[in-house]
Amino acid sequence: MEYISTRSKSKPVSAAQAIVSGIAPDGGLYVPRSLPHYLPDPERLKKLSYGMIVKDVFRLFAPEFSGDEITEIIKGTYYTEKFDKEIAPCISVGNMEILELWHGPTASFKDMALQIMPQILQSALKKIRAGIKETVILVATSGDTGKAAIEGFKNLPGTKVIVFYPASAVSSLQELQMITSEGDNIYVVGVEGNFDDCQAAIKKILNDKEIKERMRAAGKRFSSANSINWSRLLPQIVYYYYGYSRMLAKGVITPRDRINIVVPTGNFGNILAAFYALRMGLPVHRLICASNENKVLTEAITKGSYNCQRTLYQTTSPAMDILVSSNFERFLFEMANRDHVLITNWYQKLDKEGNFTIPDSVRNRWQKLLIGEYATEEEADDALRETFEEHHYLADPHTAVAISVYNRYIRETNDNHKTMLVSTANPYKFPDSILIALGEKGESLVDLDEQQLVDRLAAKTGQPVHKAIAGVLNKEVLHQRQVAVQDIGAGIMELLSI
Repeated sequence: MEYISTRSKSKPVSAAQAIVSGIAPDGGLYVPRSLPHYLPDPERLKKLSYGMIVKDVFRLFAPEFSGDEITEIIKGTYYTEKFDKEIAPCISVGNMEILELWHGPTASFKDMALQIMPQILQSALKKIRAGIKETVILVATSGDTGKAAIEGFKNLPGTKVIVFYPASAVSSLQELQMITSEGDNIYVVGVEGNFDDCQAAIKKILNDKEIKERMRAAGKRFSSANSINWSRLLPQIVYYYYGYSRMLAKGVITPRDRINIVVPTGNFGNILAAFYALRMGLPVHRLICASNENKVLTEAITKGSYNCQRTLYQTTSPAMDILVSSNFERFLFEMANRDHVLITNWYQKLDKEGNFTIPDSVRNRWQKLLIGEYATEEEADDALRETFEEHHYLADPHTAVAISVYNRYIRETNDNHKTMLVSTANPYKFPDSILIALGEKGESLVDLDEQQLVDRLAAKTGQPVHKAIAGVLNKEVLHQRQVAVQDIGAGIMELLSI
């Protein structure tokens, strides 16, 4: 399996090279040269464990990794105390099958990929080792990626992790999870800007020739833990197959049925993985992309207008407060028949002018497949409250966005296909937002600290507190660095002493 860039016809690279590099030299994103087919016999699929599906999928995309090597990576990731016994439960809630992806160490779906990524990266480095003493993992986070990357990479020999997050645009518990993080190789930096600023700065640094030369001279190299890195997307493909297998095993669907998949997303990576699964053979009827009030993706999908020249709203679903969705580039590459010239032109225009237009000839290719919708803050709150009152299921604000979008889709279409809806975070990461959605007055919560908010939510709902939240509330703050957006590059060089 070889990998190519979305922006040029440069020489293909191996899976190991794509993983270590993170981003292509031309600024594009690596994609497989072709997508393999994968759909086991239904009776076999129902019996496969999560790890077995990981191994099947991984071997298709990274054949240079041996079977034994992959087995050890899987054992050291999913079958440890880091994950709950049921890695990704599939819960029946009304007419939805909710696939919970937050049973890892940081209570976020990001754990599903970022716990295995460090081991993949270490194995990949051994295959292409060229005088590298240290790999520096750069991370931009809108809330959850940062802590998930920290837990995956902390104290890993030969690595440093530098996490940048928008200091005023994550939930208090998300921030607390990051700034209390231990690990000799961990750095957490608050940025006076938004997630898009952090992401753009890191992309620029990854392709800065002068900085890369300084790194090379010091025996170091950069990589990224964001979903621009193929090793983030690869593990995410797996849980769509696993969710489908659980729906088969429960008798919710038959092998003849196609399903809908609903994904709350800001950076498009999570739903892109579902798209790849579809292209590989998973029986999918519709992909439903759920956005919050930062509805850039909704407009791009429905109208073909990708416009980032707008206000970025801070919502109660902060991981989706994004205007530049990196992984939409990979999707457009496929929809444009892999025309790298088109992709390059569009994204150069986006960099210079903040917008581009997707012609109908391209957009028409996804009209029967991909649905783009959004939910307002009020609509998401209503969906969260109604789901709890009717089904006693407590969703986090991101999952509530998806539920709201899906309910509207059903009202408008009467689509009766069975539906998998992915739940991306544990509700206790957002106790104040959820309490307000459940009817509490905001002014009554102002003077409560994180512990008191969690306690109040537990008393109100009777839902157990996730271990990741319970374990962080009384930890010491260890990271207090702050930096302006324009100083991110200089800050990295200072931290690395080069």
